[in-house]
Amino acid sequence: MNHPAFELLRREPVESLKLTVESYRHRVTGARHLHLAAANPHNAFLVAFLTIPQDSTGVAHILEHTTLCGSERFAVRDPFFMMLRRTLATFMNAFTSSDWTAYPFATQSGKDFQNLLRVYLDAAFFPNLDPLDFAQEGCRVEFDEPESLLFKGVVFNEMKGAMSSPARVLSQTLAEHLFPTTTYHFNSGGDPECIPDLTWEGLKAFHARFYHPANAIFMTYGEITAQEHQERFEEWVLSRFSDNPGGALVPDEMRYREPRRVESHYALDGEEDCTAKTHVVLGWLLGPSMEMESLLNAHLLNGVLLDNSSSPLLKILETTELGSAPSSLSGLDDSGRELVFACGLEGSEPEHADAVETLVMDLLRQVAQDGVEPERLESVLHQLELSRREIGGDGLPYGLKLLLNALTPALHGGDPVSALALDGALDALRERIRDPEFIKGLAQRWLVDNPHRVRVTLMPDPALNARRAQQEKQRLSAILAGMDQEERERVKSRAAALVERQERADDPEILPRLELTDIPETIAIPSGERDRVGAFPLVRFKTTTNRLFYHQYVIDLPELDEEALRLLPLYSSCLPEVGCGGRDYLETQAHQSAVSGGIGARVGIRGHVGEMGGFRALFTISGKSLTRNHMALMQLLQDTIVTPRFDELTRLRELVAQMRAAAEMRVTENGHQLAISVAAAGLSPVAALNDLWGGLDAVKRLKELDKSLDDPARLAEFAERLAALNETLSRAPGQLLVVGEEEDMAEFTTGLARLWGDMQPGTQQTRLAAPEALNGAGRHAWATVTTVHFCARAHKAVPYIHPDAPVLSVLGQYLKNGHLHRAIRERGGAYGGGAAYDSDTGLFRFYSYRDPRLEETLADFQQALDWLASGKAEERALEEAILGVVGNIDRPGSPAGEAKRAFHDALHGRTPEVRRTFRERVLAVTNADLTRVAETYLNDISQAGIGVLTNPETMEQRLDGEWIKRHL
Repeated sequence: MNHPAFELLRREPVESLKLTVESYRHRVTGARHLHLAAANPHNAFLVAFLTIPQDSTGVAHILEHTTLCGSERFAVRDPFFMMLRRTLATFMNAFTSSDWTAYPFATQSGKDFQNLLRVYLDAAFFPNLDPLDFAQEGCRVEFDEPESLLFKGVVFNEMKGAMSSPARVLSQTLAEHLFPTTTYHFNSGGDPECIPDLTWEGLKAFHARFYHPANAIFMTYGEITAQEHQERFEEWVLSRFSDNPGGALVPDEMRYREPRRVESHYALDGEEDCTAKTHVVLGWLLGPSMEMESLLNAHLLNGVLLDNSSSPLLKILETTELGSAPSSLSGLDDSGRELVFACGLEGSEPEHADAVETLVMDLLRQVAQDGVEPERLESVLHQLELSRREIGGDGLPYGLKLLLNALTPALHGGDPVSALALDGALDALRERIRDPEFIKGLAQRWLVDNPHRVRVTLMPDPALNARRAQQEKQRLSAILAGMDQEERERVKSRAAALVERQERADDPEILPRLELTDIPETIAIPSGERDRVGAFPLVRFKTTTNRLFYHQYVIDLPELDEEALRLLPLYSSCLPEVGCGGRDYLETQAHQSAVSGGIGARVGIRGHVGEMGGFRALFTISGKSLTRNHMALMQLLQDTIVTPRFDELTRLRELVAQMRAAAEMRVTENGHQLAISVAAAGLSPVAALNDLWGGLDAVKRLKELDKSLDDPARLAEFAERLAALNETLSRAPGQLLVVGEEEDMAEFTTGLARLWGDMQPGTQQTRLAAPEALNGAGRHAWATVTTVHFCARAHKAVPYIHPDAPVLSVLGQYLKNGHLHRAIRERGGAYGGGAAYDSDTGLFRFYSYRDPRLEETLADFQQALDWLASGKAEERALEEAILGVVGNIDRPGSPAGEAKRAFHDALHGRTPEVRRTFRERVLAVTNADLTRVAETYLNDISQAGIGVLTNPETMEQRLDGEWIKRHL
């Protein structure tokens, strides 16, 4: 059934996803509704608009922020962040892509769903778009001193941080030249040099043009019926529109008649040596993304060329001496109206650009002439089937993931049903690959003969940020010089009005809410069956996996010396990437792709539930496969740990170079976590080991190691150390985990018995011990290439089962809601900030992300505690904080993900009983508890660890001698 205002266009069951796709159109406005009907109480929603900017002012991005700052029905300053405190949503956010803007959420509560739906719809279609909110979220000028101006704004600072990443600069540069005439030419997030050009009038006009129902698609998933959704859409939005002006359209891009070559630069502050820091990337425009046959053909070609290290294109990119690693841009981008394929190298030189292009084109011509082995085509199809079948939900809720899969074709005139009902299309693709000329033709037509190709050579420039800073200063000086007294007073008046608006206490009861009584009494935690396979402990979880099989081998880390400790993360990264089972690494990579969804290895460490300083560290090797391949996966997992090949020295050299490149790329994207890591490292053994393995010092060591391995003797020594560490770990006691469908479990167990039954686990009983000494509190600063800052402060607190641990969890949410969000994001202009208790380390941490301020933010951390002590918070603030914490606790994952989490939680003492007790204590927290724990654990700043990630100039000029300073 559907609402009479809507007409049903199509209804089609998709058996493999256990849902029915229903497609509707609103009769008056032309608004579209795609509903995925599923027997799942985890309902999801999004409304999306095709948004097509014609400049790089970030208008779509800033509009996304500003729509969430108050609407017609909910006339409060900050309804989005206020609703975060009044909901049990499993996901709430808003996205700006290159050509669309979406407002998604998901929740397991029917009442919560209706609350959020009302707020989201009013925000999207009827926002206030207050000029002061535009000034806060976008960009504005304010007086820094009586005779100097500066730019402020959340998106302005966010994009300054984003464009500090070479990968982001490379991506934008490639898009700019691949798309000379359409919207993808521009930076939809906003170029910091262009963002100040956007006006409030331009923002309003953009909303009027693109946020009309005719340009919208409503998408829903779950057990709530389409008719119920449509009743709300009609009542709350669509009945107020009487026209259908038609939706927007991204036109076809013009085509080049010959390839283009472009040179550009990225900032590399503080680096005089620019050797091996150039990126060389080739990009092709392939054609429309909406037609499913072409899309699957493109994914097939991408997989054939780049799926794994044995794939021909990835192999040459990994092994060539023209660069240090394949570019992070390598692969197929199907997110826009036209498909883009890119590949290339980082860690290269400008003079190598021609050679890189020749290397790639020669390989592509070879594929076009000779094709590839049929087994490679089957492996790529296998990967497509596996990704299609897997039930996700461990990051993005499963329903939202499906909606986003269908969004691009829905917005660009394609068939969103075909993006979900892929079984028939995959069968047709399997038939097409029987023709030996098929893959040759794709490579020839799309890559070899395609003149719409761009080569980007992106070179480092150590002075670029300094020049940009000077240009920004000159621009602000010119603005100031052009101001008369009236304009100066207007700037000051707006700044005062914005502060007053930010400090104003809106009535939150305008917004709908959940009560504590709406929280479910308990949470469902899966339980496994304990057994043994020969001498190995085994835990089995029977759950819905859509006929996928998950397998893990888990080892307690034994006692290791400092050198081996430092080696662990490198060993973890190398282990699944080298040969095993008598195969070299190329054969192993091909075999992994043919029978599994890949093999992973990681080190995990968590604090003891009842003892500060105690911990358990585990090494886990994991994999997944289709059920029919379970025996092959089991054997592959065993081969990986028992017979790895660390004698492939050239392969190890390539892997370290790739790890170094990836680690450097992640620094500014993950800056707040790195600042937290350095702040916490001296306060807890768990934090110290995590910092040793993944902190800024680990990145620096990795860079040094990468340089050293050019020496063959050092490379051989590195390989010997990896082999020795593997020998040590293989002697440590291990246990097995399997997750799968109930009807398959007996067969899984039989297979395990055949493989592991006669093997003996290691007998080494010692476990990894804590570092002998910690540095304690201190102020630590690191400098890297960034135009914004990341700040953190950490305090030693309590372990997980301590009665104060739930109170500290609530306190983090309470301080973020009540003070830190307003101080750091709204007034300070950072993209984000907050506080949280970390049960794995037993620490309480404050942080900020992409922050234009440094010392002021560190002061805000302390002022949050002063605000708490003042007792100015309203009574409802506690309930909102509790809702937020319980929402995080109750957020579900995929069925397999929940099983794996339950297994690992139990290994670390977080049994279902312990987890439920923690949750019950969260619900019982009082305001008096919050004040008490803050006074007990957080008020002595002399015992706190402070960490910042900034740029060299700020570190040297603004941080005094109390700071321990290091350069990345």
